[in-house]
Amino acid sequence: MSDWESASTARVLAPARPRKLAKVPFVELADGRLQGVVSSGSDIERVYVSSVAVGSYEFACSTNNNRPCGGARGSFCNHIHALITEAVLQYGVERVARYLRVDAADMDAQAIYSQMMGARPAQADSAAAAQVFSRFLRHLAYVELPATTVAVPELQWFPPTRAVV
Repeated sequence: MSDWESASTARVLAPARPRKLAKVPFVELADGRLQGVVSSGSDIERVYVSSVAVGSYEFACSTNNNRPCGGARGSFCNHIHALITEAVLQYGVERVARYLRVDAADMDAQAIYSQMMGARPAQADSAAAAQVFSRFLRHLAYVELPATTVAVPELQWFPPTRAVV
């Protein structure tokens, strides 16, 4: 058994490049979507939950209390553009393009965005917004925990099956 398999912590991939969290504090490739939380440019107390589906590029953008985004009427809004840009910084352009099934020749965030826009995706329902925002809030709660080397009970998903030597 390797060292990381016997450790009580999970490996975390370092970001492809450092990114600032003020505009897009949360981004993930999960549930068949690129999804995340994007700060409002006009109201410091408002955030948007944006997502783009894998393959079809169906998109959704709404506030954290489920009000529709005014810019996402028939095409991607600025929040989705920011989400794609930050995902490329977080995960790397190859991983994001592969996950979204985008075939971009000149790989960068703009090429991914342009190719998806060219497919003229439909606007999806924002039903997943609550789940994404809930994960974001849970993520924030872990950030606020004091630093410790002791295991955090709610992060122990699987019971121990053998002693670690």
